[in-house]
Amino acid sequence: MRKLVASYVEGVRDAAHGESFNRIMRYFIPEIITAFLLYSLPVLLDSYFIAHLKATAAYGALSGTNTLFHFFTKIAEAISVGTLVAVGNYNGRSEYKDVGRVLRDSFWTTCLLGLAVSVFIFAGAYWIALWLVPLEMVPMAVLFLRLRSISVLLMFIFLAFVGFLRGIKNVKMPMHVFIVGTATFVFFDYALIFGKYGMPEMGVQGSAMASIIQYAVMAAFVAGYVVFNEKYRKFGIEMWSILADKSHIRDLLRLSWPMILDKATMAFAYMWLCAMMKPLGSSGFASFCVIKDMERVALLPAIAFAQVITVLVSNDFGIRNWLGIKANIKKIIALASLMVFIIMTTFALNAEYLISCFFRNLTGDSVSLAARVFPILSVLAFFDLLQLVLSGALRGSANVRLVMVARFVVCLCYFVPVSYIISQLPIDDVALKLVLIYGSFYVGNAFISIAYINRFRGEDWKVLR
Repeated sequence: MRKLVASYVEGVRDAAHGESFNRIMRYFIPEIITAFLLYSLPVLLDSYFIAHLKATAAYGALSGTNTLFHFFTKIAEAISVGTLVAVGNYNGRSEYKDVGRVLRDSFWTTCLLGLAVSVFIFAGAYWIALWLVPLEMVPMAVLFLRLRSISVLLMFIFLAFVGFLRGIKNVKMPMHVFIVGTATFVFFDYALIFGKYGMPEMGVQGSAMASIIQYAVMAAFVAGYVVFNEKYRKFGIEMWSILADKSHIRDLLRLSWPMILDKATMAFAYMWLCAMMKPLGSSGFASFCVIKDMERVALLPAIAFAQVITVLVSNDFGIRNWLGIKANIKKIIALASLMVFIIMTTFALNAEYLISCFFRNLTGDSVSLAARVFPILSVLAFFDLLQLVLSGALRGSANVRLVMVARFVVCLCYFVPVSYIISQLPIDDVALKLVLIYGSFYVGNAFISIAYINRFRGEDWKVLR
């Protein structure tokens, strides 16, 4: 441990290897802005609006069921990355007709998968809600799940086209569509939840309807851009020739399944975490949702830095700059830790005030309980930061299999059984039980981080796989 700490400090101070702190920050700023505007802000505003409905059950139902949609979003994103890789391979070899065929087959494959997921959510809404949220939140969650299930199909369609565009190196258009979609969601979310601008007051169902409108706009926009763009005529895109070439489908699934398992594992962990919080009752469950939302905001710098380190490592890996890679990892962990520490400390010192302002219409028990528990869990959140940055570094060095295996094994063999056992223990103190269950998630991240650190301390990570 002493050698590990000394090596870490030396790497942080190393000015001869890796990027300077100023250059790292120049990479970081666009990533943090993108992550906040496109991913965090809509979720935060949605939670803020719902929390003002003066119904703890509404907020809990929204936050709990959103973990399910996060799970399927990660699956759709993984398939989109598979499309990107397949399209990029053919496009790089100037085999343009195959690019068009990959888009066609990827589109229909994702459509069928998205339709299956939508039907599954709609038909199983009651049982899903019963598993994810406390009993008193189930009726509201069922209605939300059934309406929101429509947006899942549209999301899969949208991401199929995004994978194609990124594969042909058009990264600007997806960004523009994301911005349009975010603005659309925020507007309709506010209008439909509260009944503004002549629209019906739908409460929590307004959030689901806003998601449908958001992805309908995004899917229509990007589909029209791809299909009717004259520059893309060279790809010979024939969307209605359905599943004509099964080899492209096999390639897509082969490329996608490791990423699906990787992304879905962590998303499933949050779903499982929700299910284990049900014995805490509505007040305890809502407190967990508040803490989860606050910690996601606090960890946003780590998420952005994980993207940065992937880019830096991937470039240094090609020129075998091993010292530069390790120095960059240590510098980024230091920067991420400092930023997250500042945010977490600010939240912890003002927890009750901030929670009561942002979630002011939740029950008093939920606010006070979250305020008491947040400072304790914020310390353990460092392990999440560590695994996020290190997993990004391993992806950049093509060690994706280790990331996938470590997350899957720790989740299945440690987190699921341990958290279940804790949830069944006869502990009357709700705060203690919340800390133990949520803490088991972060301890799992610590185990994952240990596996990553051990890989970097050896030589195997330098071998291209």
